[in-house]
Amino acid sequence: MTPGFADWLAICNLKAAYCRLLDSKDWEGWKALFTEDCVIDTRASGGTREQGRDAFLAVVSKALSGAKTAHQIHSPEITIDGDRAQVIWAMQDRVIKDGFALTGYGHYHEVCVRTPGGWKIAEQTLTRLIMEAEKPA
Repeated sequence: MTPGFADWLAICNLKAAYCRLLDSKDWEGWKALFTEDCVIDTRASGGTREQGRDAFLAVVSKALSGAKTAHQIHSPEITIDGDRAQVIWAMQDRVIKDGFALTGYGHYHEVCVRTPGGWKIAEQTLTRLIMEAEKPA
């Protein structure tokens, strides 16, 4: 199958849902965006490396419990090769929790794969260029 705009748009919609479901804490909906055996690496931004969506979901949902978050992505670089896509997203996130606020800027580096249920995130590495921490007013 020749990649086209429909695949590009589906991958963009996948990442838009990622941000919306993460920020609204819809954990079951968010979990469905990943392959069951996904590999997620946030070590470059102070996190961990997790294999499997259940393990990753447990870490993220615990870390963001009680937090207010806003994730934004833009400037997609998408290279589709059959049922696999290499994707880089510029990102900005804001996390406020327990009297502490973090604003981060960086990139998501992802591998997305086409599944019978649509495009899913199979690999993700989060890198940060800037992290600003503060006590919100």
